[in-house]
Amino acid sequence: MARTTPDEDRLRGAGDKLKGRLKDAGGAVSGDRDLQAEGRADQAKGTFKEKKGLLRKLFR
Repeated sequence: MARTTPDEDRLRGAGDKLKGRLKDAGGAVSGDRDLQAEGRADQAKGTFKEKKGLLRKLFR
């Protein structure tokens, strides 16, 4: 497993959140509830990664 830096965690988290927002919006426009749910899950994953990066930076 490759180790990441706290800043990489935060950037990847922000990317996942953006991807999730796009999927959520796309699902809302098209009426695809599965895509919306996937987007919300990506947003949650992104938030987790961002928090993980912040915590790792705090306890460095």
